[in-house]
Amino acid sequence: MSAGQGRSHLPEVLRLDGTWRIQHYHPGEVNPLEVAAAGLDDRYWITAEVPGDVHEALITHRLIPDPYYGHQDQLCRWVEQEEWWYRTTFDYELTDDRYERHELVLHGLDTFATVYINGHELARTANMHRQYVLEVTRLLRNGWNSIAIRFDPLSMHHQNKEKFDWSSYTKERPWLRKAAMNFGWDWGPRLITVGIWESVEIRRRRVAQLSDIYAYTDAANAEQAMLHVNVACQRVAPLRYTDFNTYRSASRDASATHSLADVPGALSAETPALSASGTHDPNQTRRHSMPLEIAVVLYDRQGQEVASQRTTITQSALLHGLGGTLADHVHIELPIMKPQLWWTHDLGEPYLYTLVVTLYAGDDIVDRSEQSVGLRTIELQQQNEQGERSFVFVLNGVRLYARGANWIPADNRIGAIPNERYRELIELSAEAHMNMLRVWAGGIYEKDLFYELCDELGILVWQDFAFANALFPDFNHDYMSNVRHEIEDQVRRLRNHASLALWCGNNEIDWLYDMKTASGDIRSPFYGEVIYHELIPDVLEQLDSQRPYWPSSPYGGNDANDPDVGDRHNWQVWHGSVYPRNYGDAPLLDYSIEGVSFQHYKSDLALFSSEFGMHAAANYHTLSKYIPAESFYWGSPEMAYRNKDTNHRKGILLMEGYTGIPQNVDQYINYSMLTQAEGLKYGIEHYRRHKHRNGGSLIWQLNDSWPGTSWSMIDYELLPKAAYFYARRFYHPLLLCADHDPGQPFHVWMVNDRLEELHTEIHVEVIDWQGSVISSHQIGIEMGANQAGLVATWSEAELLQGKAEPNQVVVVLSCDHADIQRNLYYLRSPLELQLPVATWTSTVDEQQQTVTIVNGDVLARMVRIDIAQGRLRMDDNYFDLLPGEQRTIHIRHAGGEAVRWDTLRMGALNDSSGDEQQSV
Repeated sequence: MSAGQGRSHLPEVLRLDGTWRIQHYHPGEVNPLEVAAAGLDDRYWITAEVPGDVHEALITHRLIPDPYYGHQDQLCRWVEQEEWWYRTTFDYELTDDRYERHELVLHGLDTFATVYINGHELARTANMHRQYVLEVTRLLRNGWNSIAIRFDPLSMHHQNKEKFDWSSYTKERPWLRKAAMNFGWDWGPRLITVGIWESVEIRRRRVAQLSDIYAYTDAANAEQAMLHVNVACQRVAPLRYTDFNTYRSASRDASATHSLADVPGALSAETPALSASGTHDPNQTRRHSMPLEIAVVLYDRQGQEVASQRTTITQSALLHGLGGTLADHVHIELPIMKPQLWWTHDLGEPYLYTLVVTLYAGDDIVDRSEQSVGLRTIELQQQNEQGERSFVFVLNGVRLYARGANWIPADNRIGAIPNERYRELIELSAEAHMNMLRVWAGGIYEKDLFYELCDELGILVWQDFAFANALFPDFNHDYMSNVRHEIEDQVRRLRNHASLALWCGNNEIDWLYDMKTASGDIRSPFYGEVIYHELIPDVLEQLDSQRPYWPSSPYGGNDANDPDVGDRHNWQVWHGSVYPRNYGDAPLLDYSIEGVSFQHYKSDLALFSSEFGMHAAANYHTLSKYIPAESFYWGSPEMAYRNKDTNHRKGILLMEGYTGIPQNVDQYINYSMLTQAEGLKYGIEHYRRHKHRNGGSLIWQLNDSWPGTSWSMIDYELLPKAAYFYARRFYHPLLLCADHDPGQPFHVWMVNDRLEELHTEIHVEVIDWQGSVISSHQIGIEMGANQAGLVATWSEAELLQGKAEPNQVVVVLSCDHADIQRNLYYLRSPLELQLPVATWTSTVDEQQQTVTIVNGDVLARMVRIDIAQGRLRMDDNYFDLLPGEQRTIHIRHAGGEAVRWDTLRMGALNDSSGDEQQSV
C-alpha cells in the first residue's frame, strides 16, 4: 500500500523488549542512585524477559518453585515484600538536528516504579493500567545508554492510607491501580506480580507527528457507509535554548513572522534553529516550517484503495516540547460505496479494511499510521418497538442475541502470557458459537492482541473499566488525576476496534454497595461513585461518544440487579442469593439443595444475563499435574485448596441434589462437570427461548488463571470441560431444544438467531436404554428470521405411551437440517435414572489422529476422553452414545505436538466399574 511519494522522515522505533537483568533488595537497603548508576556492574544479576514479570524469571531460573503446584504459592509470598530492579543497556545514535525529539514509551509497568536514564531519575509511575510516554531527549547519549527501573513493594503505598469499609478479599487494593485479582479472588490465589509487563521502546520524532487517530462509523448499510476519521497532529519543537540571551534574541527575530501571544510558553515553528556553533541553520528552519498535510486512505483486503482524502493543515504554532503538548485536529469523512460491513462471525463476515493515515511536511513523509478498521454501527437498545424496556445490542441495524462468557486474565502471571494462549482461548470461544466476551473489571484492560483477535474472529467485547467490588477514593485529587489518565489512555487505545461494543463502569459495585449498606457492612458514603457516574462519562463524551456506556454491571431498576431494567447477575444459582429484592432490603442467602439449584434459572426473566454459572472440576490431567500424587484424592486438603470460593458446601449441595455426592476423584470430575454442563444448558436454553425479552447470556466464566476448581468452561491447561462441549450445542445459532421439568409437559422450541427464515422437519424419538423405540413423532416447522418459538408439546404420558417409566428413557430431538445438532433430554435427574452398565470398544488411528468408539447395546452417559496432555483440541468430548452408535473423534495438539496416545483413558457415568477404561 503506497502512501504517496516523497522522502521519509518517519519516526524510528528502538524496541527494548528482550532480555534485561533483575535484582532484589530489602526496601531501603541500597542507595537508589547507586543501583541506577549508568556504569553499575550488573553482570551478576539474573536475566528476565521483557515483557514478563519477576515471578516468571524466578521460576525460569529455579529460584522459586512453581507457585501453582500444591501449596507452593505460599513459598513465593516474599516476592511482594521486596524492592525489585530491572536494568538494560542499548546503543543509540543522536544527530545534531535540534528538531529531533526522543520519547521513552513504557506500555505497562506493574506498578509503583521509578525510571532512571543514564543514572538520572526520569519519572515515577503509579498505575499498572497506564501507558507512560516520557521525554528523554536531553538524557540520551550518543552511543551507549542505560535504563534502570525500580519497583517498590506495594505496602509502601497503602500502609498509611485510609482503609474503607468494603474491599473484597483485601483492604489494601483501593488505593492501588493494579489488577484486583492479583490479591486473590474466589477463583484464584494471591500472587502479587511485579515487573515490566508490556513493551518498552524509544521513539525518535522529527518535524511533526500523528498524536491521535479516532476512526468511527456513524452510518452503515449495504449501499453506503460513512467512516469518520479524527486526526490530531503536532509539530516537533526545537530544544529549548540554554543561553537565555540567545533564546530571547532568536524569539524576537521570529516574532515578526509568527505571533505566539495566545500560546504561552510555546515556540514558533518559524523560530530559527541554532547549529552546534550557536548560529542559525536556515535549512532546518525551512524544513520544519513547511505546511503539513494529512492523507487518509482506506484499503480493502486485496490492498485496493476504496476511499481517500488529503487535506492541508493551516500553519500552526502549537508545538510538542518540554513545556507541554498541544495539537491540531482535522476531521475527515470517507464515504464508502457498497461497503463490506463488519459482522460477528455468526451473522456474517468480520470484514476488516486497512486505514492508512500519512502526515506530510511538504513532500516529505514525517509520520504514518496503519490500522485495521471495521465498518459497522453498534447500539444498545433499551426500549423495543412496543415501548417496553430492553437491553439488546444492535449491530448494523440488526438485533443481535449476545451469546458468550466472561473473560478473566489468562494467567495470574499476566506479563508472561504467551500470544498463542490468547489465540487458542478466543478461537475456542468462536468455535463454541460465542459472539461476545466480557472483559471483567478485576483483571486488566487486555493486551492489544486480545482485541485484534476479536476483530479478526468476529467477537464483540463488553469492556469493563478496572474497578471491581470495592470502594475507591474518589475524593482524593491525586488518585482521581491518576484514574483520569488511565481512562483516557485506555479509551484512546481501544476505541478504534470494531469488536468493542460497550464500555462499562465497574463490576457489581453499585449493586453490592446497596446490599452491604443494608446489611450494615458499609457505613460510609459511596466512595467511587464519582468515577462511574461523572468522570468516565465525561471522558467518553470527549473521546468516544459513538459507543454505548453502562455505569455498572449489574445496573438498573429497584435494586441494581432488577430483572426488568438493565443487565442482571443471577447468583441465586450457586451462591444461594434470595430474590426478589428491593433497594434497602438486607440480602438473604439460602444454602440448601433447593436454594442453590439451577432450576431457579427458569424463573429468571432478566433482560440481559451478564453473569451466572456454577463450579466444575478441572480435567483429570490438569488436577493431577498440579496436585501431589499422595494428595490426589477426593476430600484431600490439596483438592480443597484448588477451590478459592467461600463456603465449599455450595458445590456439594448442587451435586447432592442432581447427581449425588461423589466418593472419589473420578466421580467428582464426572458429577461436577455434568452438573455444570446440564445446569448451564438448562439456564441458557431458557434465556434463548425468551429472546423476545432476553438480549443475551454471558456465562461466568470462560477461562482460568491458574489450575483450580472454578466456574470456568476451559481449564488452565486449555482443556475444555464438559460445559464447553455442551456450549457448542446450546450456543449454536440454530437451537432445537425442550422446556421440561419432571412431571410437566414436554415443550419443543426452535431458536433461530440467523437472518434467514428456517424451514425444517423435527423428529422426536423416545428410546429406552437398550435402544428400543418407545414413541416417535415428526412435525414440519417454519421459524422466522431472528426469532424463537414453541413448535410442539407432548405430555410425558404421550411420549411414554405406557411402555416405560420416565427414568428409563431418553428423548432425542433431531431434524433434517444439516446445521441443527441433535439434543438429548432425560425426563428425570441422574440420581433417579436406572442406567444399566455400558460397554464399548475404541480404536486409535495415530496417523489420522482419531479415536473411534463403538458403543455396545446400552446407552453410554457422558463418555469422557482423557489424555495426559494440555492444549488438546477435540471434535467432541463428554458426549452420550446411543446403543450401537459409533463416533470418530479427531484429536490434535494446538501447538502441533504429537498427541500422547499412550495415556488415553476413557470412561462414562455408567461404565462397568466407575473407573476409566483403557483404549484398545
